[in-house]
Amino acid sequence: MSKQKFELKLKEHSEQGNLYEVNVELPLSTGWIDNLQIILETKNKRIVKEIKYDKIENDTIYFKNDLYLETQALYKYYFTCLVEGRRVNFKNKQITKEYEITNEEMYKMSVNFETPEWTKGKLMYHIFVDRFNKGRKEKLKPMPRRTIHNKWDEEPIIGPDSNGIWNADFYGGDLKGIIDKLDYIYELGVTILYLSPIVTSQSNHRYDTADYENVDPYVGVNEDLKTLCKEAHKRNMKVVLDAVFNHTGNDSIYYNEFKTYGDSGAYNDPNCKYSKFYRKNNNQFDFWWGMRNLPVCNGDSKEWCDYILGEGGIIDKWFNLGIDGLRLDVADELTDKFIEGIRIAVKRNKKDGFILGEVWKDVMGMDREYIRSGKGMDSIMNYFFMDALIRYYKDGDVHKLKDTIKNFEVNYPNDILNSSMLFTSTHDISRAINIIKCDDFNKNGEWRWNLYNESLDYCKNYKLEDRKKAKDLYKAYISMIMFMPGILSIFYGDEIGMEGMGNLANRKPYPWGKEDKELLDFFKVLGNIKKNEKILADADLKILEINNDYILFERNKNDEKIVVGVKKYYINEKISQEKYDEIVKNVKKTIVSYYLYKYEFTTYQSEKIQDQLVNKISTICDFKKKVKFNNGKIKVYHVKENNKKKKKIYTKIIKQMVDYKIETNMDIEETFNIFTNLLDGELNKYKQKLKESDMHLYYGSLYYIIERSKYII
Repeated sequence: MSKQKFELKLKEHSEQGNLYEVNVELPLSTGWIDNLQIILETKNKRIVKEIKYDKIENDTIYFKNDLYLETQALYKYYFTCLVEGRRVNFKNKQITKEYEITNEEMYKMSVNFETPEWTKGKLMYHIFVDRFNKGRKEKLKPMPRRTIHNKWDEEPIIGPDSNGIWNADFYGGDLKGIIDKLDYIYELGVTILYLSPIVTSQSNHRYDTADYENVDPYVGVNEDLKTLCKEAHKRNMKVVLDAVFNHTGNDSIYYNEFKTYGDSGAYNDPNCKYSKFYRKNNNQFDFWWGMRNLPVCNGDSKEWCDYILGEGGIIDKWFNLGIDGLRLDVADELTDKFIEGIRIAVKRNKKDGFILGEVWKDVMGMDREYIRSGKGMDSIMNYFFMDALIRYYKDGDVHKLKDTIKNFEVNYPNDILNSSMLFTSTHDISRAINIIKCDDFNKNGEWRWNLYNESLDYCKNYKLEDRKKAKDLYKAYISMIMFMPGILSIFYGDEIGMEGMGNLANRKPYPWGKEDKELLDFFKVLGNIKKNEKILADADLKILEINNDYILFERNKNDEKIVVGVKKYYINEKISQEKYDEIVKNVKKTIVSYYLYKYEFTTYQSEKIQDQLVNKISTICDFKKKVKFNNGKIKVYHVKENNKKKKKIYTKIIKQMVDYKIETNMDIEETFNIFTNLLDGELNKYKQKLKESDMHLYYGSLYYIIERSKYII
């Protein structure tokens, strides 16, 4: 019996739009079909195209026609016709009656819009450069209006310095320091580095550019950026730079209010070459949010556009040093035309160059051309989604999270969803562990991370109470957002639970040598799951169950799926085994679940595979009596070990085992060989410390790994 088939097949491609051949196949048994149409909708346009009869063959009736579609990030569409005189709609989901249609039921497609594959579902590391790591050995040279910290572990200045200047205290974190720590970052599972601004600026955050053409002296030199990119690429990591094109600093080559750069500059000379860089009203400079140290640039100025976007301009210079993408500061304050120019400049340097925009609102709801047209940004910082996730986790706001997820599923291109930037925290908000644990955030504020008390004294002196409980809550929360669609950005130090209230105290130097090893190991395990499970790049999201206690969701693609369950808060009670078994009973491939049994990951494989693995490994030692197979899991019962020396070695071996990466779909022989080779290596290391009779310690750890799966928290 023939089935229904609906297809849009690409015939001709151009940058402006594509020509498609639309093919429809319907069973002859459907009935008499009249007026078959495809209907496409965008935010401000509706397209209706007839699909013409072609032929009847093998009990199937065929229709086809050509359809031209302009480049666009998102089209929604469905098919409709009259069957025996009644209206029938063919749609992606069947929610309403066959003659009705809703946005949720339509198919989605993009025309000439796709985000780079290397961004989808990946782990990012966000570095506030001055506070991450200092690579240079020599002291920083004094510069005007800058305060230099003498020690790395000094407290930052929260508020203005002794000269009344904000954000002017420097520790000297630099590009060489990042290069020195690339292996540390790599071990987290990170594949994207996102650097806060690095060009010469007047503040430690460097969102007030003084010179776009040169790396800030405290950060290094341009050649250091080139070296960083090379070293990152050797580790299969990409580099994204923060680009501040909405405004410059007032102490800059271009504006030069203090004549730091001679007598020229737009502030001093209305006829200088930089004067047309800036936007004016009534012949007065505009300033970003009224801040007189941040004059706003004119996105419609040819001179400004040529300088930043033109061939040989600033974007070209940065990409020539090896970067892979840009994060656009305050992107929704840039003009659509200017952002389109950024895209042209980025893509001429690297076809898979990435453009990520800082947008706090529901960008598709705003209907900005820089997203809708498919000719602007690739994706966004997803503050809107993060707010819903935090409100669910802190307040049990199930409806907000459900509605937000539905909005993204229905109204966003899949590529934006899969490459949008979720985050632990950022330089603009309090640290993640504080947001999750502390109750001093305004539940009724626009954003759930808004503080009730924003006083400098409060932020400076705040200390987290009950860090152990905070870590438990934090772990569960991270486990939820780690497996949501999109990039997850770790703000430097969040992987060790760095604290900080407000957007000054959150920027303390990374405490090298004083890390929280437990949290760091936790992030490494989850980060490498995210990195190695390829399905997480672009799998669909399906909420299985969500309530005030826990969330169960599924990421699925074709026949493969990953199920994640996370408690909203820390308690020892568990979800019933019956409920969990009901969810996973039909899954044939690997499931990784945050098991709701406190904190434990379990991988489910087919019972046959697990049974074979138990039997195979049992042949190498007399352990069969201690191994049981039950309900799709391998259980191993260890004899208690009272010898402290043996216990210490045993624990060390287990830790080394869990760091070893086993591929999801390895067959039995390959898995067995990897484990046994690893164990043999450990036996050789410790043969002076253990007798042959103690081998059960090693094979015990092997069984422990099989029981808990390749992923262990």
